Amino acid sequence: MKVLLDTCTFLWIALDAPDLSKTAREVFRDPENDVYLSAASAWEIAVKHSLGRLPLPAAPQVYVPALRKTHEVESLPLSEDEALHLQRLPRLHRDPFDRILVCQAIVRGMVLLTPDEAIGQYPARVVW
Repeated sequence: MKVLLDTCTFLWIALDAPDLSKTAREVFRDPENDVYLSAASAWEIAVKHSLGRLPLPAAPQVYVPALRKTHEVESLPLSEDEALHLQRLPRLHRDPFDRILVCQAIVRGMVLLTPDEAIGQYPARVVW
């Protein structure tokens, strides 16, 4: 299964946070799954860090790739098809970063690993 991590899920995995559900941990740890972090999530982390809303132990350009490497998470670029799919989504959610993750999951046929119940209203496969 191809799994796309929500930004918060990626950060919680890095911290081994108790916020992760048992199912989310199992899906992430399953060696049969290919796990990805979207470039949009890296962008979200950089934006929130630069605004002072997301403290990190290192600059995002160091922290994010290091965490991906440590946890064997692949980087997922954003394609034009995924960006343009945005106009097909109903306006159920206001977060632009989450909406692009939904588009990526739909277009690429991925499962989105997220605790966000609003994302579950979209026609994307969600696991938590």
